[in-house]
Amino acid sequence: MTRRQSRILIAAAVWTLYVWISRIVIMSGQDNSVGFKVVHGILAVISIGFGVAIGKIAWDARQAAKVDSRAQEPVRSARRGRR
Repeated sequence: MTRRQSRILIAAAVWTLYVWISRIVIMSGQDNSVGFKVVHGILAVISIGFGVAIGKIAWDARQAAKVDSRAQEPVRSARRGRR
């Protein structure tokens, strides 16, 4: 996964968390039926779970890319030094 792809996934995760957390806060202050609150609460929990999972996958891929780039850097400079 490229850094650009991981940034897009992190942005999607942050957006999902923002939307559903703010929706829960708004919904708690409204006078809706219990069924409405239960259904949207379940949707919120599932969406927040997906958002956290997407964010974790993207963050881990981003960290792995950093480690890979650091591990390959001495090899590149050593090759340049030999020539």
